Amino acid sequence: MRIGFGYDVHRLVTGRDLWLCGVKIPHELGLLGHSDADVAIHALCDALLGAACLRDIGYHFPDSDSKYKGIDSRVLLREVCRLLDENGYRLGNCDITICAERPKINPHIPSMQAELAQCMNCEPGRVSIKATTTEKLGFTGREEGISAYAVALIEPK
Repeated sequence: MRIGFGYDVHRLVTGRDLWLCGVKIPHELGLLGHSDADVAIHALCDALLGAACLRDIGYHFPDSDSKYKGIDSRVLLREVCRLLDENGYRLGNCDITICAERPKINPHIPSMQAELAQCMNCEPGRVSIKATTTEKLGFTGREEGISAYAVALIEPK
């Protein structure tokens, strides 16, 4: 078995949709990024890639490449899972923590789990998603951005 860790952060801005774990969340602000800026999927991709020693999301999907402009991060996650499969690995489980003051994430967690499980072709029980605040501290607490942490366990097929 191998374990990987991922972290990502994106700035909250007006005029963008808020996507987290492949689910569009109603909110007056969205995340700024080259892709759809799904901070949780980006952290998960880095955790999976790191576990397989396959570098990071920026290496495989650079923001300097126009073909990734506005891309749905679920497409990136599916490609990461294809790379894992190609290298002889499968997901054991993953655990994601989303840090945001607002909006409330907990009501969306079941649909987020289902979405990520579908992307990774696994049971929802292998996908843990949690939400927390930073008690109004730092950039997250000031609602300037959202961050996400992820760990992933992979195992040989």
